[in-house]
Amino acid sequence: MRLIRASEIGEYLYCRRAWWLRQVLGLASVNVREMAAGTAAHAAHGRRVGMATLMRWAAIALVALAMAWVLLNWGGK
Repeated sequence: MRLIRASEIGEYLYCRRAWWLRQVLGLASVNVREMAAGTAAHAAHGRRVGMATLMRWAAIALVALAMAWVLLNWGGK
């Protein structure tokens, strides 16, 4: 079973002929440099999203630790 990527669906919806030329005839796009730049931009964005997710979880953990420390120390005084 062949994996269909979202970019392939977008290509088909944008221009069925371009999709056919690439998928059926195996012709390469003339926009290789632009496509490589787009791939790099998407990879960089993915790394930023991953880092933001990691930082969000770290913040949640730190808030939980601070709350636990306050609750443990507040009741004893």
